[in-house]
Amino acid sequence: MKPSCSVIIRAHNEEKHLGRLLDGIRHQTMPEVEIILVDSGSTDGTLEIAHRYPVKLVTIQPQEFTFGRSLNRGIAAAQGECLVMASAHVYPVYPDWLEKLLQPLADDQKLGLTYGKQRGAETSNFAEHRVFAHWYPDAASPRQGYPFCNNANAAIRRSLWEQHPYDETLPGLEDLAWARWAFENGHAIAYVPEAEVVHVHQETPRGVSNR
Repeated sequence: MKPSCSVIIRAHNEEKHLGRLLDGIRHQTMPEVEIILVDSGSTDGTLEIAHRYPVKLVTIQPQEFTFGRSLNRGIAAAQGECLVMASAHVYPVYPDWLEKLLQPLADDQKLGLTYGKQRGAETSNFAEHRVFAHWYPDAASPRQGYPFCNNANAAIRRSLWEQHPYDETLPGLEDLAWARWAFENGHAIAYVPEAEVVHVHQETPRGVSNR
């Protein structure tokens, strides 16, 4: 049976966080969710945790890794038409996270991309909370007027990815490059604050500034 969606997770040494995300996916209201884990050489307990769940494992050598290449490898192994990108160190707040994130794609065929709200954890520092509050407000944007998203919590159509895979040459911001392509080619972008995740970064203020 074809899955209702495929969730692509990139991971490297994420044993502290991966289980909470996989538990959150398991308790989603959306049925038949396919999970693809793209691991880039984890040396901790990441793979042991993944084996406890119905996860399809894709590996990529650390020297081959770019954010875009790992996503393309994961998507190539996926079967769903709706492709959800999730960071290994996020976890959903509500059991209808995937439903809320994907509903705009079902309602509007001109939408090419949706992304959801992110907020910090209890351990996040003040600077991180301010960054999340700035980029992920409470107000929805069904037709966003600029090409922004974040692949820690986003979804795209497979048919569009087949036209334009993620740029494997970029060291980062592959999500913004893809959003710009989609936007410039007439595919709308929706921001869905109800599709909320907690993003555990625990960065220093200098790390936030560098990001």
